[in-house]
Amino acid sequence: MHLKPIAEQVVVLFGASSGIGRETALRFAAQGAKVVVAARGAAGLQSLVDEIRRAGGEATAISADTAVFDEVKAVADRAVEVYGGLDTWVHLAAVAVYATFDETTPEEFKRIIEVNLIGQAYGAMAALPHLKRAGGALIHVSSVEARRALPYHSAYAASKHGINGFVETLRLELQHAGLPISVTEILPASINTPFFDNARTKLGVKPKGLPPIYQPVIVADAILHAAQHEAREIIVGGAGKALLMTQRMSPELLDAALLRGGFNGQRTDEPKSADAPDNLFAPIRGHDQVEGSFSDQAFAHSYSNWLDTHPAMRQAIIGMAMGAAATTLVVRAARAHIRTRMDYQEPCGATSL
Repeated sequence: MHLKPIAEQVVVLFGASSGIGRETALRFAAQGAKVVVAARGAAGLQSLVDEIRRAGGEATAISADTAVFDEVKAVADRAVEVYGGLDTWVHLAAVAVYATFDETTPEEFKRIIEVNLIGQAYGAMAALPHLKRAGGALIHVSSVEARRALPYHSAYAASKHGINGFVETLRLELQHAGLPISVTEILPASINTPFFDNARTKLGVKPKGLPPIYQPVIVADAILHAAQHEAREIIVGGAGKALLMTQRMSPELLDAALLRGGFNGQRTDEPKSADAPDNLFAPIRGHDQVEGSFSDQAFAHSYSNWLDTHPAMRQAIIGMAMGAAATTLVVRAARAHIRTRMDYQEPCGATSL
């Protein structure tokens, strides 16, 4: 499957006003892509477009709610109207409520599913008619919680599990139809974005991502890689890979670990009431930025993801490791052979009878 170089692409990013979406839009534009950015908050989008244009890039903004299909479709249609096509669709919009399941209201649960899951499906539905014409990439940003749920995240984890399900079905159907459309799921670990400042919380304190936390740039790296190279999925952050590996090996062991650290590990010491402003049903101002409140704790690099996005180097390292292992085995075998011969060699000065 041939995906265009980024400099030749028209890219839509849905959920771009802050966090991962904003960083990724800036990165696409810096590399020459024409970008269409969408979210609910017009002010955040306009500040992003202004930043891109000041740096010499091309960008268009359109306000839209991902839970309303006609608005999502309008974003796809606008990209084609302004730039003549659509090559990559990146869907990132997400909301959350930090609360136990029995403290989550039906309205809250429904809204999270509408935004995080149905919105992602709407994005694919809006993009596909355009991508079918010449191929391209669908990139759905979910979470490691698509595979393993955390405490306080019943609706959020359910929505992310749902993304994994519909993306797997969609990928197979497109392959069966012979359509040159790459479908990638990006599964980040905890990322330092305004997500935690914006989320509704019933914990009595501001929530945070389960440590370790990574900077948004490493997710942007994965998204840009998927826009140019066909990839089934990319787990972002070594901690996310370790979490999911433990889940595969022993869910009970991970249960025990999360019982010990999964609750307090998502709580800060900063008081925040359930009535504090949040973005569950409407955008809030003041958080239209890439990074969140945990920059002093966040890792700017993930070596495991660097290897994922540099397959030639990964193969070289694997080859060197295998070569070193083979050399070690040969040396050990030679030493063992020499010792065996010495054990049977007649001692010096001995007299044969």
